Amino acid sequence: MRGAGHLGTRGRIRLTTMNNPGTWAPLSGSLDFSTLRELYLARAITVAEVVSAVYARIEASGDGGVWIHLLPKAQALARARGLDEQLKASDKTVHEMPLFGLPFAIKDNIDLKGEPTTAGCPAYAYIPSASAPVVERLIRAGAIPIGKTNMDQFAAGLSGVRSPYGACQNPFDKEYISGGSSSGSAVAVAAGLVSFSVGTDTAGSGRVPAAFNNIIGLKPTHGLLSTRGVVPACRSIDCVSVFALTCQDAQLTASTAQGFDPADFYSRECADNYHLHGKEPLESFRFGVPAREEMNFFGDEEACELFELSVERMRKIGGNAVRVSYAPFKEAADLLYNGPWLAERLAALKPFLDKNPEAVHPVTREILQKGSQYSAVHVFEAQARLEALKLQAQAEWKKMDLLLLPTTGTIYTIKEIQNNPMILNANLGYYTNFVNLLDCCAMAIPSGFRKNGLPFGISIVAPALNDHLLCAIGGRYHAELNGPLGATASFLPAEKKRAESLPVHPVHPVLSGEDKLVPVAVVGAHLQGQPLNHQLTSLNARLVRLCKTKQSYRLFALPGTKPPKPGLAFVSEGGSAIEVEVWELSTANFGYFTANVPPPLAIGTIHLDNGEAVKGFVCEGYALIGARDITSFGGWRNFLAGAAAV
Repeated sequence: MRGAGHLGTRGRIRLTTMNNPGTWAPLSGSLDFSTLRELYLARAITVAEVVSAVYARIEASGDGGVWIHLLPKAQALARARGLDEQLKASDKTVHEMPLFGLPFAIKDNIDLKGEPTTAGCPAYAYIPSASAPVVERLIRAGAIPIGKTNMDQFAAGLSGVRSPYGACQNPFDKEYISGGSSSGSAVAVAAGLVSFSVGTDTAGSGRVPAAFNNIIGLKPTHGLLSTRGVVPACRSIDCVSVFALTCQDAQLTASTAQGFDPADFYSRECADNYHLHGKEPLESFRFGVPAREEMNFFGDEEACELFELSVERMRKIGGNAVRVSYAPFKEAADLLYNGPWLAERLAALKPFLDKNPEAVHPVTREILQKGSQYSAVHVFEAQARLEALKLQAQAEWKKMDLLLLPTTGTIYTIKEIQNNPMILNANLGYYTNFVNLLDCCAMAIPSGFRKNGLPFGISIVAPALNDHLLCAIGGRYHAELNGPLGATASFLPAEKKRAESLPVHPVHPVLSGEDKLVPVAVVGAHLQGQPLNHQLTSLNARLVRLCKTKQSYRLFALPGTKPPKPGLAFVSEGGSAIEVEVWELSTANFGYFTANVPPPLAIGTIHLDNGEAVKGFVCEGYALIGARDITSFGGWRNFLAGAAAV
């Protein structure tokens, strides 16, 4: 920390420094592209300061299993200072380099010149003499590599626990898996350690960890981004994927990294002229939803409910839902791990596996060795079946522009997946494994939170070369969700304007003209974008205004609550004004909402700064004994932003 400061808005802290008073520093703020670009152009911060802050964050975050290899800080700073010198000369530098000054992470099966590539296996490590083409393109565009990230070994898994470097921790709850195989790349973005990252996605590795970390995961059309310099998993369908905080950031990263590579025989010739930024009319579109009996949430009813809310949210942004058959997609998904594509995985690593069997994670070794049971006959039989499934899928695509799915049907704890690694991992791929086999593009998008604070995510899928459509619709959906970015306290750059214009509408309008509305003030986990906000929106609540209480309240951080919650208490003296949101519910829904408020919270009367008295969250006195007084922050959002800076 370079100096004392006071809280700004939406997850930023304004630090006062000796040399540059009033600088907007990203130590506790968002590293999304728009925020950093604005700061650079305003000369409010240098790239070197951002890089220094990134390394400070990484140090403060501790060992969460995110990194396999960090670049020396001096090396990253030297690159940053070079960019700063270019910016001093002209603003054109920022415009000519689309990723100017953006720190990023690289999955450790993708080559970075001069740095070790391990693919999650120390005995496999080598030092590449050149970076992968995608990494070269990103660096030329102004991005700054920070390090190589942890992964499921040899990209075989969707859990993030199959690594000799340790399980990568989920930033929302370390007892739960972070998703794989690109676990470290996803967590690095979600935790606010980098602006974006690159991973790979063969069976869902770029989407599952995005869902479990509340970020965007873009799996571009196969062949748009070169896979040269990537340790192959299943080479004919391997893809480089992108993790980012916003759809626009993911789109820009992918479009910068894409390009035809004549040395990659799976590269598409159209990669040089296909535009991920193509304009598509979005007034209305058709999205497919599988029949309920074809879906599987593996007993997770809360995930089912969140998906149903996602369908309604997709309707709100202009989508028309159509029922489609998931059967051809599901059968294609089953081919990936129950067919001869396992032989392709084995082919890529057989020489190493034969010489170093004990160096390979036991579960990974078991998966690879299964590839030896398939013959050439099996390969041709499976290829023929896949072509038949493609025809069946084409019939379904005629009904829809994109397919809406849960990214996963459920989530597991680390202990659960370690006790049953094969079956539970297969469950995680139920909605992801088919995408590359059927030549589709896909984007994972956050879609709310569970009651325990863990994120839930959806995926939108379309036939190849419809990436631009997914990015456009995904951006609209993410803006409509209007939630936090990853596990940070920051929001979409336009979130403040959205709140001021009151864009929240009922998901299921059920009010009659005679039904009365009850205003309710919320102060913590029910605020817009916070983990429990869905408890309001699912009851058709409408955001009325942002305001403050009278100067008669104190706010406390309640210990041991999941998700974290504050407690609001009226005091006769020494109070302050606390930020609140006022929502409206129907009388019937207000009664239901109140009945489900758990202790020590309760619904009482709150006095606002305009003299109005409304119902709202208060806290029972016993819970405040020993609780941290956070009144000085002025509100829960500011407290979360301040806590992120520590």
